Amino acid sequence: MHACLNVGEILRLIASELVASKTRATTVALACCCKSFEDPVLDVLWETQCQLLSLLKSFPGDVWNGGKCTVSAPTTYVFSSLTYFISKSFKRLPTMLEWARFQKYARRMRSLAEHATLGSLSSEVLSVLQLRTANEPLLPNLKTLSLQSTGEFIPFIPLFLSPRTTDINISLSGANPPKALVASILTTLSTMCPNLQQIYLHSLPSDPMIVAAVSGILLASNRSALQRFEVDSPLTEEGREVICKLPNLRKLSTVIERDTSLSLAGLPNLTSLTITYDHDRDWVQMFHGATLEKLESVTFDSESEQIGDFLGTFESVALAASAQNTLSKLCLYTSLSWNPVYTSLLSFTQMTYLEIAFFCGRDCSSTVDDDVITDLARAMPKLEHLVLGNGPCYFTPTGVTIKGFAVLAHYCPNLSVLCVHFQVDSLVALPATAGMASNAGSTTPRRDCNLQHLRVGEIPVPDESVSMVALVLARIFPRIKSIEYVEDDGWKEVMDIISLSRQIIDCSSKQDPPSLFLEVTSMTPH
Repeated sequence: MHACLNVGEILRLIASELVASKTRATTVALACCCKSFEDPVLDVLWETQCQLLSLLKSFPGDVWNGGKCTVSAPTTYVFSSLTYFISKSFKRLPTMLEWARFQKYARRMRSLAEHATLGSLSSEVLSVLQLRTANEPLLPNLKTLSLQSTGEFIPFIPLFLSPRTTDINISLSGANPPKALVASILTTLSTMCPNLQQIYLHSLPSDPMIVAAVSGILLASNRSALQRFEVDSPLTEEGREVICKLPNLRKLSTVIERDTSLSLAGLPNLTSLTITYDHDRDWVQMFHGATLEKLESVTFDSESEQIGDFLGTFESVALAASAQNTLSKLCLYTSLSWNPVYTSLLSFTQMTYLEIAFFCGRDCSSTVDDDVITDLARAMPKLEHLVLGNGPCYFTPTGVTIKGFAVLAHYCPNLSVLCVHFQVDSLVALPATAGMASNAGSTTPRRDCNLQHLRVGEIPVPDESVSMVALVLARIFPRIKSIEYVEDDGWKEVMDIISLSRQIIDCSSKQDPPSLFLEVTSMTPH
């Protein structure tokens, strides 16, 4: 063997490239034939796992109780599928040699994302693992844990943690998890993982015990190491004081209750902010004195009974915090009927993701029209995601017309997702589309507009207009791939016609696309 292959870094690089190229059989064969490659290959194969079952499969089949089960004695390298491993329990305890093989793989794992298969395991299996590893972590070198746990398996969360774990993403599923148990588990996180950098805790119960436990994580953590803290729970006063002084915090998500405050002035490296609040506009106080020149993403989830001129207030505080040149994502969610003043957003020229969601029903308050769309498109040419209002309905008297769509296609070529109230009747006049194409100026549709996903909600398309609507949408948004609707109302046929016309264009690239669309439309029965 060449001398350079005695260098561990080179061997690991080769193993990584082989695994990345999806030539697993070649990788395994190489490891079996050459002892020098065994450890590097195993390190790469086991570094990231999407389920715990792969590790449990290292035990031989006779460890498990009888019944249909694909678990069998594996070779060192083969990972056959586990298609029938449901609530299995141990028939006998693994031997010392079998535990050694289990730990040989377990110590190589650096990332575990267990979201789907944990519920298929018997709690007895996890109890045995917990007792067997009482004096050492089950996964001693695990750095990243992403876990979705139901009430039955919440007590086993610490089983997956180790002192080297720095990133935790835990979502609690199921109704009414035991609050005292959850609080007890949360208090162990910072003790078992003293150098946490990323903390994401979702679907936590609402209870003072949980508030105290979450705040305790902050108080006990290494504050200079913490970079992400996203928890859907309020904090105690002491917890709020700590979180406002984390020097390297980049992502923050928390709940601000009425009569509480939070200051962002001590977070100069903050790039992402998510706030859930239940009061009027007291949330603006947290921006006072803050300079947020790195802020890129802001999300507000309002549970307040009043929202007022939210966008105008946000504009004033964001400009005061020097965030207008860096902010690229703004989301606001409220269950209220609301008429936003979108002109307040025109200062944010770097916006790529804009989503303003509010109540939409028989009292729909959407006032989005061509003028609103034109102003936003001109001010935000980098837009990739635009959602104004909830899923479009057919109750509003206003909406975007073919002109507004053309303006978006012209000014925002990177736009990929669009959801706005629009007037489907304006799409049936093909002469208007031809006129736009012939006129030079701002409303000429671009042939390279990237729009792929259009959400139409409850807006219907008349049966006699299906072909024309398909023609016009394909003319303005030539890369559209999907139309999301609540009820069919002709939209499936619209998408079928668009797909067919695209196939014909791909097969006949010498033909002029607009004329070809006309031919496809004329051949399609109304």
